Amino acid sequence: MTQLRDRLIGFTRFYYDGFRNMSTWGRQVWVIILIKLFIILVILKFLFFRDFLNTRYQSDTERSNFVLNQLTNTR
Repeated sequence: MTQLRDRLIGFTRFYYDGFRNMSTWGRQVWVIILIKLFIILVILKFLFFRDFLNTRYQSDTERSNFVLNQLTNTR
């Protein structure tokens, strides 16, 4: 158990020291990566993955029947 704990501590220290000693170029790259992740995960979710089951069907039974029909439909 102590070996696993020592590895986890070494792992976290490695990344902590790496981020702390990062140059300004590396920080700018991480800012760009975080902005892109925000755009992909938050903004695109609202544009392309709307929750149409809750707006279209009122009960859980209607929603489950719709999903079942979509999964088993062999068109």
